[in-house]
Amino acid sequence: MATTTLSAPDRLLAVLAAFDHGHPALSLTDISRRAGLTLTTAHRLVGALTEWGALERDEDGVYHVGLRLWEVAALAPRGLALRQIALPYLEDLYEATHENVQLAVRDGSEVVYIEWISGRSAVGVRIQVGARWPLHATGVGLALLAHGDPAFQEAYCERPLAAFTPYTVTDPAKLRRELAEVRHAGVAVSSRQITDDALSVAAPVRGAGGSVVAAVSVVVPQVDAQVPVLIPAVRLAARGISRALGWQPEPR
Repeated sequence: MATTTLSAPDRLLAVLAAFDHGHPALSLTDISRRAGLTLTTAHRLVGALTEWGALERDEDGVYHVGLRLWEVAALAPRGLALRQIALPYLEDLYEATHENVQLAVRDGSEVVYIEWISGRSAVGVRIQVGARWPLHATGVGLALLAHGDPAFQEAYCERPLAAFTPYTVTDPAKLRRELAEVRHAGVAVSSRQITDDALSVAAPVRGAGGSVVAAVSVVVPQVDAQVPVLIPAVRLAARGISRALGWQPEPR
């Protein structure tokens, strides 16, 4: 991408976007290449961002994301604030299962994980805080997608659906049926979608107005998953977080 096609804010954002989970540490040359900027422009912008605290430079001259960005990100209502409210319920869910427990929110067509608790003997998962995955391939993603705007759901189902294992749902018609089942059951069960040895049970978390703002899940080994036992535990955690956020269920 040519530097001249980007505005000044776009160039700053391109520098920050050069960092991701696969590239947490970058040299100035790496930043220039990944941001699509000339070395001179990258040097100027990186200097400004480092002075402000958005980036930090180590003794080897390699740049990392700075603590100043973490301070700002902590103000996001769907980030640290939500995590703090949800954490006691996530810990209870972990104590009840001793398996991977996750909290996630939707960002566009992806799910973003904002908390993860893992036991030493829990099944291995390809997840960390801040990680992103397509909505259709995870339990939390299905719970979020199923309660999203119908027009968004339809547009998502019509897009190419990435496969990660032979079991990943990539057929639009099947995905629509799964979303309908999630809405009916109140939980999402995602089996072998990201890795072929894991199963996830997820439930939606509602905010004060009743809309779904997040999803909580537990991930267990697929081979001996006790889904009927896990569903009530996950529902209880999601309901507790929802109440803590101000949601009140409608009287029957």
